[in-house]
Amino acid sequence: MKNSIKVERAIHNLTQQQLADKISVSHETINAIQSGKKVPSNILARGPAELFGTSVNEIFSLNQDTSQHGARKLMS
Repeated sequence: MKNSIKVERAIHNLTQQQLADKISVSHETINAIQSGKKVPSNILARGPAELFGTSVNEIFSLNQDTSQHGARKLMS
């Protein structure tokens, strides 16, 4: 599963630890999700989405291409 956690953290100027603290998980959990080693549950995925003001689908993608262009390709 691809994700944009690293990009969203950079936009919001957050370290992995700061994000972890804000959504009440461990730094190791954020690291594992960001690196693709762990697939978050629906409940866990909602934490970053709500914090970043976006949807779960915009942060997490089963598709290799996480850009908007890739999303448009899927829709056509």
